[in-house]
Amino acid sequence: MTAPFACQPEASRGRRWPERMSTFRSPWQRDRDRIIHSSAFRRLKHKTQVFVEHDGKDYRGDYFRTRLTHTIEVAQVARTIAGALGLNPDLAETVALAHDLGHPPFGHTGEDALAALMAPYGGFDHNAQALRIVTRLERHYADFDGLNLTWESLEGIAKHNGPVTGPLPYALAEVNAEWDLELHTNASAEAQVAAVADDVAYNHHDLHDGLRAGLFTENDLAALPVIGEAFAEVDRLHPGLDPMRRRHEALRRVFGVMVEDVIAVAQNRLASLRPTSAQDIRDMDGPIIRFSKPLYQNLKAIKLFLFQRMYRAPSVVVERSRVTALLNGLFPLFLHDPAKMPDHWRAAAEAAGDETGCARVVLDYVAGMTDRYAIAEAERLLG
Repeated sequence: MTAPFACQPEASRGRRWPERMSTFRSPWQRDRDRIIHSSAFRRLKHKTQVFVEHDGKDYRGDYFRTRLTHTIEVAQVARTIAGALGLNPDLAETVALAHDLGHPPFGHTGEDALAALMAPYGGFDHNAQALRIVTRLERHYADFDGLNLTWESLEGIAKHNGPVTGPLPYALAEVNAEWDLELHTNASAEAQVAAVADDVAYNHHDLHDGLRAGLFTENDLAALPVIGEAFAEVDRLHPGLDPMRRRHEALRRVFGVMVEDVIAVAQNRLASLRPTSAQDIRDMDGPIIRFSKPLYQNLKAIKLFLFQRMYRAPSVVVERSRVTALLNGLFPLFLHDPAKMPDHWRAAAEAAGDETGCARVVLDYVAGMTDRYAIAEAERLLG
């Protein structure tokens, strides 16, 4: 039984191309399944979360998160929080599973590089690219391009991080022109849950991966808020615990603190504001799902630590420079010689009509690459 302010399957605004309702799946279960079976979802397996997948020695290993395993962890957190709050867990999971579909190879480094390359042609944003994937680039069905997701899923992908204002990325503008996603309002509570679940997941697993990579130690983390208290509690309850078990026990407590905080804050706000419909959530002044102010400040300190010691660690910066140069070589090569792309991409680029259209086709091709495919293509074409 979901709360009255949850999104209700029977009240869904439907799909861009009408389809017969499933007899055994809700609309958002069907959306979820289509995302899981999409090509873009499978490619996340070989896309960067923090460490680039390659054959070097520094960060090689099967234990580091990829964009796919990150996405699965976000979906798990989203279902947990949504269930605790009486929201629709299927919609929350659907948005969580789709939220990073638009990421290019090499994660945020790749996004920064492609945004600069695409500046003359309308820019690049991975959230907007995710919408382009699920509305245009996945081409498996007889009756439509994309996945023909429900309005609620598209809305969640577009604005799970909040209302979208100002000039729109062209990929988002195209979708919104065909079907108004009401970008000026908040997203549903379920989409807001997916956004916070993203923060919970990466704040947790980046600590794990940074420790495994040797970029910092448990002693370094002990000086940080929340984390230090977690290690102290583990040491009190389990003195002399095996180091790897100690690490896991402490970081799972950090994970729990974040999830419990989000649930408690949302429960208090929902009790105070008393929304009676999903639209009430959309029309509120600000998000209903968020961290408490004290925890938010503590997480800022943790994020600053991760930025300095992990995301901008010297070895990571070297890798960022390498893959940026790789994309800076591939993109203009394909733009000026589309024949170097596979035949169907070449044909689309040649039919685009002008340089901007051609650049957007090249972007779709390059952004869809996995890390290892981009590296292999660079070695083949650039030497």
